[in-house]
Amino acid sequence: MAGPVVVGLDGTGNSVPAVLWGAEEAAARGLALHLLHSSGSPSANVPPADPEAAGRERRGAELLRGAVDLAYTGHPGIAVTTEQVAERPSDALLERSAEATMLILGSRGHGAIAGFLLGSVSLQVLGQAECPVVTVRQDAAFPQREIVVGVRHAGPEDEAVLEFAFTAADAHHTRVRAVRAWGPAATVAPVRAGPGRSPDGTAAGVAEQETFAEALLPWRARFPAVEVVPHVASGRAAPVLLAACCDAGLLVVGRRSRRSPMLLGPVVHAALHHANCPVSVVPQG
Repeated sequence: MAGPVVVGLDGTGNSVPAVLWGAEEAAARGLALHLLHSSGSPSANVPPADPEAAGRERRGAELLRGAVDLAYTGHPGIAVTTEQVAERPSDALLERSAEATMLILGSRGHGAIAGFLLGSVSLQVLGQAECPVVTVRQDAAFPQREIVVGVRHAGPEDEAVLEFAFTAADAHHTRVRAVRAWGPAATVAPVRAGPGRSPDGTAAGVAEQETFAEALLPWRARFPAVEVVPHVASGRAAPVLLAACCDAGLLVVGRRSRRSPMLLGPVVHAALHHANCPVSVVPQG
């Protein structure tokens, strides 16, 4: 049985869209929703006898009760569990990531990576979680709009991000826009653009588009109900992805699982800071 959708609650308004989005995702996939709140400090430097601990636990219990009611508002039939822990938020989330289908964190908005209590906590979770981590800003529920996924070559190294994107699209009855950025050689000759051809209209661009579309054929076969749009554009990966996801419901990007937690990579950082939609960061081998 697949693991639950785990939502980290930080006690602020940032948690509201995360809970609503998580409930929608759990309902669409037929999964349980697990609401997690840590009453512990983000820092390890906390005295054993913390006079504020009891108050934090009471506030945490109230927060979880409110989150359950919120989740049931749109999806009264889903299975919801709650958990309050005393360990550090990052430790709790990372531990649950081993069993979860995905983690969901709320976001403060543009200009800063959103936090589960602190931005540094989110950075650590995004960089080390064993499952995909979704950051949600404004969208209260999974919108019925296309899913944009950043792809390098549609080969084995991209399997995790494509699996996540296609599974989500299948569950929400929407399409996948698979985006690949490439750098054309300076000497290629332009050709007349036409249906199915590369936006830059070059012979090399057309070849890239056709090769990419062919590489996506196994995913079309695995998910026949999902419409697929191969999208090839010349340029750097981050600007190409951000331009492609202007009207998307979700942007899916991959990160190298062996990176330092503070080194998510420029494309992931750009997505988290500037995308207008929820962003899923998927660990890759």
